Amino acid sequence: MKDVQLPYLLLYLGSVFLAAVSQVLLKKAALRSHRSVIAEYTDWRVMLGYFLFFGCTLLTMLAYRGIPLNLGPVLEATSYLYVTIFGVTIFHEKLNRKKILALALIVCGVLLYSL
Repeated sequence: MKDVQLPYLLLYLGSVFLAAVSQVLLKKAALRSHRSVIAEYTDWRVMLGYFLFFGCTLLTMLAYRGIPLNLGPVLEATSYLYVTIFGVTIFHEKLNRKKILALALIVCGVLLYSL
């Protein structure tokens, strides 16, 4: 972690968060009924979701200027936390012991690798 520059680390984590937000937008759009296939793909949620995914790709590439390549997948694992939080709060999904244990293992793995 010595080689990591904080602004780039925050940029990467922000990119991962925005990717999770775009997944929520796409899922929200998928849950709605549309008049046609064209209407499905021109829904503002779909368009914004894909725009965010594209932006996240650019942000991630920029973030790799200041963080080592081997840290990227570890930071990407934080997306599981965001997706779980969004799933519980927005989509009212249930958390069970197995999911909580899996999230705890992910967090421990990220922390252990970071130290």
